[in-house]
Amino acid sequence: MDEEAAIDRLPLHLLAYIFSLVTSFTELAQASGVCKKWRKAVNQSMARRQSLSFAGWKMDDDSTSRLVHLAYNLKELDISRSRWGCHITDNGLYQIASARCVSSLTSISLWGMTAITDSGVVQLVSKTSSLQHLNIGGTFITDESLFAIAERCHHLKTISMWCCRHVTERGLLVLVNKCRKLESLNLWGTRVPVDCFIALLTISPALQIKPIQLLLNAQNPPPPLLHAV
Repeated sequence: MDEEAAIDRLPLHLLAYIFSLVTSFTELAQASGVCKKWRKAVNQSMARRQSLSFAGWKMDDDSTSRLVHLAYNLKELDISRSRWGCHITDNGLYQIASARCVSSLTSISLWGMTAITDSGVVQLVSKTSSLQHLNIGGTFITDESLFAIAERCHHLKTISMWCCRHVTERGLLVLVNKCRKLESLNLWGTRVPVDCFIALLTISPALQIKPIQLLLNAQNPPPPLLHAV
């Protein structure tokens, strides 16, 4: 009884602040089960967070979307796949897309999420009107995702498509044409020809294409070979 009374005497805002310092989602889940007051404090602590990273955690669609829905003030979301595996599918992206915070997100990383497709990405980016930084490297997205990004993410500054081997010149041209604030484009490991980079630089001369060698090749094409007579 004394222990319960001590818990009851802790102010809710102090509990919420303490829980906002906890980085373990497992511990937060355990704290939520202590009592109704603690559960409310955990929810308040999530609402205060502006950044969430699930990299390194064994998260699934339901657990990830549940936490994102609690984070009303979220600005940065990282659900990259890691060594231990954050396994998110299109279903998870559908659920996340309906969260209150999505329209305010400025940064999203879906790096290495091989279980997602264009369908999930399109659903998510259709709600991310404030997005400035996007990492979709290591996924199997196609031009369909790029078209959706181009239509909705007009504030986009950086995008990484590391090893996205299914994107083409057509999708990239639409992206750079419509995302006029785009500053950096990571195309390492893609199958896009050098001619495409020349076209992208024609649209946006200040665009930084990574890796740098691609940019140099586009800006300084090799001279034609001279054949001996």
